[in-house]
Amino acid sequence: MALVDEVTIRAEAGKGGDGVVRWLHIKGKEKGGPAGGDGGRGGDVVLEGVADLEALARYRFEKSFKAVHGAPGGNRNRHGEDGTSCVLHVPVGTTAQTTHTGEEVEINAVGERIVVYKGGAGGRGNAHFKSSTNQNPFTATKGKMGEGGDIVLILKLIADIGLVGLPNAGKSSLLNALTHAKSKVGAYPFTTLEPALGDFYGRIIADIPGLIEGASAGRGLGHKFLKHVEKTRVIVHLVSAEQDDPLSAYREVRKELETFGAGLSTKREIVLLSKTDLISAEESEKRQKQLSSKTGREVLGVSITDPGSLKALSHKLTALLASS
Repeated sequence: MALVDEVTIRAEAGKGGDGVVRWLHIKGKEKGGPAGGDGGRGGDVVLEGVADLEALARYRFEKSFKAVHGAPGGNRNRHGEDGTSCVLHVPVGTTAQTTHTGEEVEINAVGERIVVYKGGAGGRGNAHFKSSTNQNPFTATKGKMGEGGDIVLILKLIADIGLVGLPNAGKSSLLNALTHAKSKVGAYPFTTLEPALGDFYGRIIADIPGLIEGASAGRGLGHKFLKHVEKTRVIVHLVSAEQDDPLSAYREVRKELETFGAGLSTKREIVLLSKTDLISAEESEKRQKQLSSKTGREVLGVSITDPGSLKALSHKLTALLASS
């Protein structure tokens, strides 16, 4: 499935209801004492975490959201009804930044709720203003405006496995082979223009779009996709057997991960020499040993046309996830 991972929306909390001027009606009297109630509080704008990784797709076309205003007060000191909050469902792993303050919050669990814009307080009715010197106040206050503005929602995947590598390293094909996903595959760079996901026995594998030199500084697909590697538990680093210098290809991507920071260089990593069907078995074994000796990583060979290599990789990933 393709993923919507960044959207900007506008949201407004509700205005508080107005306080009112009201009077008690007492038999035999023109009017009794002040009895105007307070207005209700305006509804908040709330983010709520959900398990649906595609939840941000709703906000591609629906951009404006408003909470309900508080109701005005009533007579006999009745408090106005509070406005209903506007609840925005976002995938777990979403950060939200309010553009006018720069404040950033993050949703980390299903059901977690965070208020991003507070509803306005209700106004006070005239019952509040009675005093020894003013027994019949005609004063009431208006409700306050709620907070509001733009919100930038950015999803940082909480995937179990992140596939990384240079463009055309075979990540999409491997994702499809391991999970029966339907990620776009093509023999040219940047086939994957947004992260694609697949289900691996109840675990999430994310195909992170191809990195190029300078990605950590924004070149190519840049930071837009490196952020998705931040929360993955295991990095699977693909180096294509088509590369004339597999070690240089490996080091180029590692440099970008390390430059980006955010703990990427310390994550568990396995290295795959992909597309091994394009070279001889002897050459594949030689390149795997060279990569392993130079990187200090375990290196596996894999080809989507070789069920045995896919099965071995599947067992390896299952074991890594069980121990991490």
